[in-house]
Formats: sequence, C-alpha cells, structure tokens
Amino acid sequence: MDDTERWNDAVRHLSRADARLARVIERVGPCRLAPTGVARPFEALVETIVYQQLTGKAAATIYGRLCTQLRAPLTPRKLLAAPEEKLRAAGLSGPKIRSIADLAQRVHSGALALDRLDALSDAEVAERLLAVKGIGPWSVQMVLIFRLGRPDVWPVSDLGIRKAAQATWAMRALPAPEELERRGARLAPYRSIAAWYLWRSLEPSPPG
Repeated sequence: MDDTERWNDAVRHLSRADARLARVIERVGPCRLAPTGVARPFEALVETIVYQQLTGKAAATIYGRLCTQLRAPLTPRKLLAAPEEKLRAAGLSGPKIRSIADLAQRVHSGALALDRLDALSDAEVAERLLAVKGIGPWSVQMVLIFRLGRPDVWPVSDLGIRKAAQATWAMRALPAPEELERRGARLAPYRSIAAWYLWRSLEPSPPG
C-alpha cells in the first residue's frame, strides 16, 4: 500500500471518528505528509536537533549554514572536529552544540547504531534515541512521523498541536497533554495524520 492509499484510509477513519476534525480535513484538503526516510540517519538527527524550539524558517537557515560551513554531508567526524566557535557562528546554541556533540560521539564510537532504524518498532527507536543528550520525546516523535512515516504518533506536548486542538474542539483553554491523550484515543491508529491536519489547520486559508 503506497502513502496515498494509506492516507486515504486514514482520512476516512478520522472523518468518521470526529466531526470537528472532519471539517478541518475538508478545509485543508488531501494529506500531503511525505516522510523522507532515513537514508542518512545521522544527518536527519542533527537536523532534528537544530529544529528544536525554533520556527521552521529559522531552523532551516541555521541548518543550511551548518551544512555549508562543514561541507555536507555531515558526519560524526566532521562535527567532532569542528571548533565550537564555528558551530556558534552557524547559529547553534550551547545546549544544541552539546547535544550534537553527544550524538556524534555515540555514533562515532559505535555506542549508538543508527542503521536500519526503519526496521525497529516505535519503542525501539525511542529507546535508542532518548539515550542521546538533548533528544527528548518531541524529537523522537518528529523522526517517527516525518522520517519514518509511522502512522500512529501523537505529539501531545507540541505547542502547535495544543493550539490547533483548542481551536478545533472549541476549548476554553489550551488543553493539557493528558486531555489530548484522552481525545486522541478515538483517532488511533492514525494519530500522526490527525496531527498533520492539526498543524496544517494553523496555516492561513488560501484565497477564495
């Protein structure tokens, strides 16, 4: 089953499961979630760390500078050899530099094997990645959704998801993660696709 067919099944399930989400789906249109895979898992994780707590535009700029300065493709050896001043000049914060250094050291030493992530279960991917300094549940969830294309990931702590859920379900206050866990139960096993639609719902509607 290709992504288009799988997403169509997901949309039908989600639309039946929740009438308000169905209206969001209708407004946003077909699901365009396109997981990129993990052909270069080390680079994918470095990029995920760069994107933490930044807007997409700002993070893309910083990651682009990093790739230019270190002459992509990025490798553990290049990151470990790079002076901290060079990494800061690309726009990386101290905590992100330490996180990337820990990742590079673990991969370089063989303590963290990133090969065949796509063959691991969600829990096994999380177990491997959460051992890295600075990689938390949110980063793991982004890898699972946008790299590995796992269909049932529900990032309830993500601020965008919480804002979109508040608007979609007309909630008076920003929902706590625990409330989103309860609401999301009926959206399984396609909560990644529900999350994608909630994120897209925050974008301005196209003219007309």
